[in-house]
Amino acid sequence: MKKLDKGFRLPSAAYTVPRKALKGYMKLDRIPQIGDLIYGQVESLGQHSSLENSHGRIHTIHQGTKAVFVFGNRYAPDYYEGLIPTHSDFEKLDLLARSGVVGEVKSKSGKVISPTSIKPLGYVCDAEGEVVNARDYNLIKPKKMEKKFPRAKLILAIGTAMNSGKSAAATACVHALSVHEKEVRASKVTGTASLKDILNMNDAGATYFSDFSFLGYPSTYMLDEDQIVDVFNKLDLKYANNKDNYWVVEFADGINQRETAMLLKHPDVRKRIHKLIFCAADSFGAIGGLEVLKNKFDLVPDAISGVCSSSPLHIKELSEYTDIPVFNSLNMNATEVYKILNPPRKRKTKEEL
Repeated sequence: MKKLDKGFRLPSAAYTVPRKALKGYMKLDRIPQIGDLIYGQVESLGQHSSLENSHGRIHTIHQGTKAVFVFGNRYAPDYYEGLIPTHSDFEKLDLLARSGVVGEVKSKSGKVISPTSIKPLGYVCDAEGEVVNARDYNLIKPKKMEKKFPRAKLILAIGTAMNSGKSAAATACVHALSVHEKEVRASKVTGTASLKDILNMNDAGATYFSDFSFLGYPSTYMLDEDQIVDVFNKLDLKYANNKDNYWVVEFADGINQRETAMLLKHPDVRKRIHKLIFCAADSFGAIGGLEVLKNKFDLVPDAISGVCSSSPLHIKELSEYTDIPVFNSLNMNATEVYKILNPPRKRKTKEEL
C-alpha cells in the first residue's frame, strides 16, 4: 500500500467518509463497485474544472491535481450519462460531476464539452488494506425501523426534467413554512451527489438537511428498487417522525426517469404525500407533464412551479388549461405558498354537522 500525497482533495461524493479513515492506495485489481473510493490525478481538464468538498467549498482543479474520487453512475440529460466500468483494466476515468463522482461517459449533451479526464492511481484503502467504500460509512441510522402514523407532512417536489426548477421550488416551500414558524426538515432522495441544493434548503430554514449521500451513495442512478425505496424510508424514519413538522423532499430529474418513476409508483411514497409540487421549464412542458402524471401515476399536483413560474406568459398559457395554483419560486409570496401547503380548514356547514 502506498501513502496518499499530502493535501489531496476529498470530494462531497464521499461525504460520509472521515479523512482519517483513508490510509493509502493499492493497485487496481478488481471491478469497481458503486461507492468505492479511488485515488487519481487530473490528466486533462474538460467540462468540470472544480471539485466540491464535504463542507460545500469549491476547489479549483488543474492538470496534475490529485484527489480522491468515488465510483458512481450519473443520469443527467443536460450533462452526461455515465456508468461505473464493468472491467478492471481501465486506464482513465471521466469526472461525471463536480462532487467527485467518476465513471465512463456513455452519452453527453451537445451543450457541454468532453469530461475532465482522471488517471486512476489506485483504490483507496483503510488501515487493514481494505478498499474504502462510502456505503460502509452510513450516517443515517434511525432509532426505530417501523413508521408510526401520523408523521411529518411530506411536501414533495418533482418535475419534467433536470433543471426544471425543482430545487428552487423545494427551497421556496422550506422558506414559506419556516417564516410561518413551522419546523422543517429537507431531503433530496435521488440524483447525483451535490451539496448545493440541500445547503440552499438549510439556508432557507430547514433545521436538518440530508440526501442519499448521507447513506454513502454517490448517486442513485441504476440502484435496485428495494435500494431506492430503502433510501426514502430511512430518511423518512430519521427526519419525519414528528407529526407537527414538515418534511420537504425533492426527487431529481423528471417523472419518467427510472428511479423517480419507481418511487412515484411505490405505496411507501404515495401514502406519505401531503402536498405535491410539479415543476416545469415552460407551460407546454407543464401541460404535458400533468397528463403523464394523471395517466401514468394517477397523481394530480397541488401546485405548479419551476422555471415556467417566472414568466407571466407561461402562467397565462397554463391558466387556460388548468386551475391548479402556480407560485413563482424565485420571487415568491411566502404567505401564498404557505396557504397552498397548509390551507385553512373549511368550516363545516350545518348539513355536514
